[in-house]
Amino acid sequence: MQSQKRYKRVVVKIGSSLFATDKFKLDTGLVNNIAKQIADLIKQGKEVVVVSSGAIALGMSILKLTTRPKKLEQLQAAAAIGQHELMHVYKLALNKYKLNCAQLLLTWDDFLGSRYANAKHTLDTLLKLKCVPIINENDTVATEEIKLGDNDRLSALVSILVGANLLIILSDVEGLLDKNKKVIRQVNKITHDIKSLASPTSKNTCVGGMVTKIEAARIAVEGGVLCVIANGRKDKIISQLSNNPYSQGTIFLPLKK
Repeated sequence: MQSQKRYKRVVVKIGSSLFATDKFKLDTGLVNNIAKQIADLIKQGKEVVVVSSGAIALGMSILKLTTRPKKLEQLQAAAAIGQHELMHVYKLALNKYKLNCAQLLLTWDDFLGSRYANAKHTLDTLLKLKCVPIINENDTVATEEIKLGDNDRLSALVSILVGANLLIILSDVEGLLDKNKKVIRQVNKITHDIKSLASPTSKNTCVGGMVTKIEAARIAVEGGVLCVIANGRKDKIISQLSNNPYSQGTIFLPLKK
């Protein structure tokens, strides 16, 4: 186990499965709880970047859709409607703790060439200003050629981009489960056997499931970032993991420091 260290810069990925209720309504209580935990971490001198899903789910709710659209233009429309609502909820929640938030919508192109440096400089500046960046994929314009496909991978790329010490991927699961449905507490190397334990999601508002979370963990650890997959509905989960990533969920150890 690594010695205790200060995890100063933390990326938190929040999945749609946490935000959306069975009627695709936003769980504002959960958002407020997350905002409080973020505020507590910033008081401790930590820097927090949020990669948040939920725009399409919220757009589906506003449009009264019961199934996830299959056509790209319909997904883009739902995202355009829902993203505004998502940021409004974050703004209200963070303002209670006198924190500002900023929206960044990214695609694969933003991780290439000069755009990579521009994104990095923007994020570094926002963090110095104690502002909370809220990042999502730019689903309103993303096409098959430039989209990342899911926010798990996006969160891993962002964690490397900002030089994070820790990536926390929150969902509605306790972590990676073994064949006996017990949580695997630590993964030293992502092998074929580890990948075989993952299964895709069947949820209406989500994409990816554990398959993309393991892929995200692989990207993060290859970039030297410690990664944890944990249950976002647990009390003070972000605060606990930011101070002791080994305390809950499944931890993936980085390949380099």
